[in-house]
Amino acid sequence: MRDTITRAWRSDFMWTFRRSPVAVVSFFVVALLVLSAVFAPLIAPHDPFNPATLNLMNGFSQPMEPNAFTQEVFWLGTDDQGRDVFSTILYGMRISLFVGFAAVLFALILGVTLGLIAGYKGGWLESVIMRVADVQLTFPAILVAMLIFGIAKGFTPVHLRDQMAIWVLILAIGLSDWVQFARVVRGATLVEKNKEYVQAAKLIGRSPFAIMLRHILPNVLSPVLVIATISLALAIIAEATLSFLGVGAPPTTPSLGTLIRIGQGFLFSGEWWILLFPAITLLALALAVNLLGDWLRDALNPRLR
Repeated sequence: MRDTITRAWRSDFMWTFRRSPVAVVSFFVVALLVLSAVFAPLIAPHDPFNPATLNLMNGFSQPMEPNAFTQEVFWLGTDDQGRDVFSTILYGMRISLFVGFAAVLFALILGVTLGLIAGYKGGWLESVIMRVADVQLTFPAILVAMLIFGIAKGFTPVHLRDQMAIWVLILAIGLSDWVQFARVVRGATLVEKNKEYVQAAKLIGRSPFAIMLRHILPNVLSPVLVIATISLALAIIAEATLSFLGVGAPPTTPSLGTLIRIGQGFLFSGEWWILLFPAITLLALALAVNLLGDWLRDALNPRLR
């Protein structure tokens, strides 16, 4: 076990990572934010979404200053309902990260599957898949996500809309983001399927499904991982945008985007902290993930070695 860890630490990948200050800082920022969100129930001083713990007298408390009525001190202040902003950020970040990871995973599975089929099978099936992808690329992803969200929400029973809003949001962002996975995998599959190891697998009677899954897929995953990392930042921003526009996470389970939308209503009345701190958290999370994805793209590019 120790030898495996030592070899991994001394590998070219880890050497490149250690030599990049941007990658190291980005990794620790992402790790800190993700762990803070995962362990939010243990870290947060208050449960901001439990009505029994709220005190309206704590409303609009300024950061690090005692409340005029209760004398309680909140690190990042409180909102209009007396909810601790620090606690709402931790819980809201859980929703944003969950939606981002789930949407990227859904888009990855769908895009990789369609890309493999299009590249390996070819013919009319490839034409249909890629023409659909081309048409979708002509529209901004956020508009596609809003359209899918609206259609899916329309088919959801009224009494289940709040409970299903997060899953509908994941579906909408995932369906708006599968195209880039499909195009990259399809191009890589066109190259790989003509190589000798694929021809040998055909000669010994392997099924097309087994060839795609066991032989081609492992050789096209490197660019997919890079796209997934960058797409995670885009998915988090897309979720925040939809929630800010009021078509994303419901107020009962607010994400960072919902918190920013709520804070925007109090910005010009002097309660700047309700908007500022969730916005800084979203910016730090998206920027760190994006920078980490850029480094990963360069690290896995053999031309740059």
